[in-house]
Amino acid sequence: MNEAFAQVSVRILDKEYQVACPPSERTDLLDSAEALNAKMREIRDSGRIVGLDRIAVMAALNMANDLLHAQARDKAIEGDYSHRLKVISDRVESALGGTQQLDF
Repeated sequence: MNEAFAQVSVRILDKEYQVACPPSERTDLLDSAEALNAKMREIRDSGRIVGLDRIAVMAALNMANDLLHAQARDKAIEGDYSHRLKVISDRVESALGGTQQLDF
């Protein structure tokens, strides 16, 4: 079940790039390229960093930092939900503990 790869054209800072990806990931690739382009334009327009490679590295660092923060938030939320589910499970077990299971 090997998916064929398609060539997708993306434009980042007025440069065209051809990227191969499975057709099912085309939309995600275009969205990612758009986000990268926006971040690179923001950095370039700030005027503090010059050079395409430096702008790209700063954009990658900023986006990696955003990803790490999002993952940390997800873990915290997951931990909170796990704790809440454990409390609910314990309460249900406690409430059902006084009853006997009926066999038919």
